[in-house]
This record gives sequence, structure tokens and C-alpha cells, in this order.
Amino acid sequence: MEKWWKNAVIYQIYPASFQDSNNDGVGDLRGITERLDYIKKLGVDVLWLSPIYKSPQVDNGYDISDYQAINPTFGTMKDFDELLAKAHSLGLKIMMDLVVNHTSNEHHWFQESRKGKDNPYRDYYIWRDGKDGTAPNNWGSFFTGSAWKYDAQSNQYYLHLFAPEQPDLNWENPTVRHSVYDMMNWWADKGVDGFRMDVINYISKPEGLPDGKKGKQELYANPEPLVANGHHVHEFLREMNQTVLSKHNLISVGETPSVTVDEAEKYASLDNKELNMVFQFEHMGLDGNSNPALGRWADRKASLKDLRANLTKWQLALAGKAWNSLYWNNHDQPRVVSRFGDDTTEENRVLSAKMLATMLHMQQGTPYIYEGEEIGMTNAYFSKIEDYVDIDSLNSYHQIVEEQHLVDKTTMMNYIKMHSRDNARTPMQWSDHENAGFSKHSPWEKMNPNFKTINVQQALGDPNSVFYYYQKLIKLRHTLPVITDGTYALIPGNSDDEEIYAFTRTNADTTLVVILNYTNKNLTRHYDLPSHAKILISNYADDQGDNIRPYEAKVYQY
Repeated sequence: MEKWWKNAVIYQIYPASFQDSNNDGVGDLRGITERLDYIKKLGVDVLWLSPIYKSPQVDNGYDISDYQAINPTFGTMKDFDELLAKAHSLGLKIMMDLVVNHTSNEHHWFQESRKGKDNPYRDYYIWRDGKDGTAPNNWGSFFTGSAWKYDAQSNQYYLHLFAPEQPDLNWENPTVRHSVYDMMNWWADKGVDGFRMDVINYISKPEGLPDGKKGKQELYANPEPLVANGHHVHEFLREMNQTVLSKHNLISVGETPSVTVDEAEKYASLDNKELNMVFQFEHMGLDGNSNPALGRWADRKASLKDLRANLTKWQLALAGKAWNSLYWNNHDQPRVVSRFGDDTTEENRVLSAKMLATMLHMQQGTPYIYEGEEIGMTNAYFSKIEDYVDIDSLNSYHQIVEEQHLVDKTTMMNYIKMHSRDNARTPMQWSDHENAGFSKHSPWEKMNPNFKTINVQQALGDPNSVFYYYQKLIKLRHTLPVITDGTYALIPGNSDDEEIYAFTRTNADTTLVVILNYTNKNLTRHYDLPSHAKILISNYADDQGDNIRPYEAKVYQY
């Protein structure tokens, strides 16, 4: 089967924040259709749409009440069909976001399930009796609080790893699984080209649902070590592959928190028995807090040593065995240029955005670009908690500051400014006009104030913009086989360099040498290069050899 996705580049769209066509303040499907020419110009191959299904929007669409209906806020099924048709006419594929670890509590299945223990839908979800008048176990929700909610109507607790309005499906029930596969086949028959699968490695829960380990300062145990990569998960995904994925030659990527290299190899093996690739999050945890009770809430920058070691580990471990997903950003992560780069000056923003893009796109795997990343959008840095809308940020602020008193308000706000999911969800910055050209109505999420200077209009008018640099990187991936199939290796002696990341990509006829300055300093380094080596791409206009300038990225080819 053709592995077309190996040299593809994927562009993620968060529909609520991309383009508002009817001026109600919320992005929609018609808005996406209107902007397809822009996406085509960038050069990507696949559009990944964050959830567009009918939903009460408790968790921005990751709480689905009807898998086969469009959220009216985003438009109609006719609007979707038009988007799909136009995308296909431009040579673009559409990848849907599949959220099947849980549904909304407004889903028909859950409404029936609540009606009692004898209802045929009861076992679609995970119901348990309480223990000594409290929840069945000590698991916490990933959105704070207990992972269990008592339902008076049916006199039992149900499991929700996320919000109480997001009850977990019972994948041990074969009827649940086949209901999901039927829905996936329905979308595939419609013409969609693949699925990104939300927390797909959580679907197999441990037998007996035992208590988890709880730290002294933690109100509840983190369930992730128990629910991630459960005992039946590979069996379920092989079944899904046979029933849906391989039947339609769909692209598939699984979001797999806490996945190890060994587990990832099983999920994304090149034999394609399960998924094409997975999202791992190790590099996203390198700037987390040393206090486990605070998790990702911190304000430090990941060191190059840690970042390089992690990226290298994944490059080497999966080579020839499984396939990598390459990403810096998504709807849950802060902006890459603010997080790993430098947005303190305009020059450093542009240079570091290009440097980080080079670091990622020159590795082996399928790159993902999140809307706005290609123009170097930054974190919003809102100053008041009232400016944030993300349920996780608000709940964490309430729990960490007001309930547990682990840090003061100012410290927590600094953490939220850096890591809130709202950073990714501020509306796309199209122009310097009202609301950045996103909408004529006040947007559902505040605009990043810097849209006057950072926007698509500006980027397209500047031949040296971040946009055109991304365009070049994408074109290189499509035309230079070594980027897809070449061997990855660190340049000898680079593994301990705290400032420069230098690696090679090599196949039978081409070598690339990638040199990246992770700092804002002028540095001196010597790398032995043959006299016929030429610069393939760089974020500076000239090459100064051993003098490597702030955030310089350069790729030699020979």
C-alpha cells in the first residue's frame, strides 16, 4: 500500500479561530473554504480539522454529541461537502479529528445509558458503585477534580478522564467499538482522507480500575500511568485498521500521551497494522515544573541539551521500524516561537521561528504546522485571568492558587501566559484591519494585540518572511528524497554542545548538514565540509562559515 503520507506536510486548522465568514465572532467551514488558496500557496498536502461535529462546546468541540452532524456554529453538512470538494480539487486532503475515548454527556448513547442498568446502552460507558460513600477510586481528572461523577438518576458513578461532561466510552464492549468503526466508515465513504485520534492510547482501561499513586501535595492520583497504553489497546487498533483504515488507505495519527519508544513502535510500525504515526509528548514536557503537583505550569525554557537528546532519541529509535510525527505546535500547546524561540524583538522572532522550523522539517517524519505558525504568531500574554477562556487554564488557576495555595497569583499568571492553551487559540491574524481580518464581530477569543504587525498580509508582502521560509522547507521535502528517507546522525561532538544543534541526513547520493544556533549570541564553530558543499537553505542572506550568528539556521548539501 502506498505510504503517501511519508513526504506529506500537514496543516492543522482550529475552526473556531481560523476565519469567520458570517461575522458572528466564530470561525466556520465556509471561512476555511475561502482561505484554501492561501493554504495551497503554502504548499502543504493535508488539512487536519480540529472537531467540527455537533457539540455543546464544553471543551471546544472535544465533547461530541453527534459524530455524524456538523456543529451549527461551524455551518452545515453542505458546507462541509463544499469544503471537501474544493480541497480535493486543489489537491489537498482532509483529515478529521476523531474523539472516541469519550463523548459528550449530551450524546444519545449517554442519555440512554443514564436511564438504568438494564438499558442496552448502559455498557457503552464505564459505570461503577461508590466505595465507602465516595468515588470508586482515587483517580483525578486531567481537568482537575475527581475523574468520577455521581449520577443520581442511575445511582452510580461514571468515569470521565476529562470534564464531567465528557464520559469515557467502554471500549471493552465490542458493540461500542463497532459503532465507532461504522461512524468512521461513514466519513471515509464521504471522501475524507484520514483521522487524527484524540488520546487514543487511553481507550483500554486497566482491569479492576485500581487506585493510582498519589503524591503528598496531590488531591487525586494521576491516572495516566494506568490508562495509557492499556492491555487491549493494540488489539483494538488492529481491529480498527482492518475494519476501516486499511480498507480506505487513510492517513492516521494517534495522540498518545506517555507513549514510550517501544510502544510507539507498535502503534506506528511500518507494517501499518495499526496507525501510520503517533504524537508523542516528551519534548513538550521538557520545560515543565520540577514540582509534579504543578505539571506543565512553569515559565522556563527547555535547554538545548534536553531538546536535542529527546529529538535524537526518537529519530534513532524509530528509524527503519516506525514513523515519526514532527510538530512544535497544536491547539493544546503554546506558540513555538515564544516557547522554544525568542519573541522579545522582531528580528529575533523571525530568525528563531525560521531556525526552529529548520530543526523540525529537516528531521525524518511527517511535519505538522499549526495555523499561524507559518507567519510566526506568538503567545498572547494576556495580563488578567479574566482574559482567558480555556477550561484547563481557569480550573488550574482556581485549584493551584485558590484551593491549594501552591503559588501566588502573579507566579501562576506568568505560568498561564506561557503555557495556556489560549495561546494557540487566539484568532488567525490575516491583516492589520479590524480583528485582524478574522471577523467584523468581536471574536469568541480575544485577539493577540500584536496582529497589527504580525499577519498574513504583511508576511505575503515580504519575500524574507517566515511564511516564505516555510514554503521553501515544504518544497524541499517534496523534492529532496534524503529528507524523507535519509539516515539521521548527530555530528560527532555535538551531543554536549549547549548552544548549537548540528546533525546530518544522508542517503546513497546526498548528504545534508544542518547547523542551528539555539541562542541569541554570535558563536564560533568549525565543521569539516567538502569544498563542493553548497547552502541549501538558510535564514541569513550570506554564509559566514565558522561564525554562526544569533538563531542562525543553515543547511549544507553535498
